[in-house]
Amino acid sequence: MIPRLGEPWLPGRPYRDRPGAYAVILGRGRHRGRLLCVAERAELQLPGGGIDPGESPLQALHREVWEETGWRIAPRRLIARFQRYLFMPDYGYWARKSQAIYLAEAVCSLGPPQEPDHSVHWLTPAEAVARLGVEGDRSVVATLMR
Repeated sequence: MIPRLGEPWLPGRPYRDRPGAYAVILGRGRHRGRLLCVAERAELQLPGGGIDPGESPLQALHREVWEETGWRIAPRRLIARFQRYLFMPDYGYWARKSQAIYLAEAVCSLGPPQEPDHSVHWLTPAEAVARLGVEGDRSVVATLMR
């Protein structure tokens, strides 16, 4: 069973399944010791997003990270899974997001984020645990720090 983090499931809500792939991205070179995070409308989160029909989780991860951060990554391995229930205002529906979290390494910047209202932030792991807006993201990073 995949653990639930965050808000509980609420009866009567028409939840849609929304699988996603996200990453804890380790910096190299001048970013060594920091994690690549993204802010969307001021909320910090791990880069990643929904898996589109016909995509594998890793294809979605590469696409989402590039769109949100402008970076190319090298995924190492799957490190965690969790699910959460929430309303997705950009899509107009309630979702059960099942999130696969990968450990990855930043390879190179290909340019600025492609998504509007997204910005790149390099945080220490301790800063990430304190500032990430998604409980599951904080939990995964905190576990990696141990």
